Amino acid sequence: MAGVAKKAIAKRRSACPVNISLEVFGDRWSLLIVRDLMVRGFTTFQDFVESGEGIATNILANRLRRLRKSGIVTGEVDEADRRRVNYRLTEKGIDLAPVMVELLIWGAQHEETGAPPAVIAEMARNRRAVLEETRRRWQERDPTPILLWLGGTSRPGGRASRQAAKERFRQAAIGREEKSA
Repeated sequence: MAGVAKKAIAKRRSACPVNISLEVFGDRWSLLIVRDLMVRGFTTFQDFVESGEGIATNILANRLRRLRKSGIVTGEVDEADRRRVNYRLTEKGIDLAPVMVELLIWGAQHEETGAPPAVIAEMARNRRAVLEETRRRWQERDPTPILLWLGGTSRPGGRASRQAAKERFRQAAIGREEKSA
């Protein structure tokens, strides 16, 4: 692949694409940071600290540094408070959206989780719309959590939430049909 910075294969455990991917972003904390940037709309160090996952600040700083070094995350100085850095996925990072969606669906389908079942069901039925909306939000720098777009609320699984999610997916499907016509 021309233009892709490659770490020498000799420094990798193997040349297997799965192995290489896991070396870049495969630890628990890195995946949760990517999830929080992509799904929950987090942007600051403090957002990650307060995420409820219990990540130690030294581990968080290390993982953010590694994700930045690997080109998955970028940091931008906050214009309103120059002491604060706002983190954002790069194009390489947002390209992990299909992986993250599948992990969310798989985890909720095979393990007991706190994910609202109606939201996961809509996500599973409408993967393409979820991915398109995720990429749109990234392109437009929209930090609104994707889970709200999917119908997630503080009251998971409510009827109004499911109805709103279905309507958003219907509208997204209509938009896709119009684009392809």
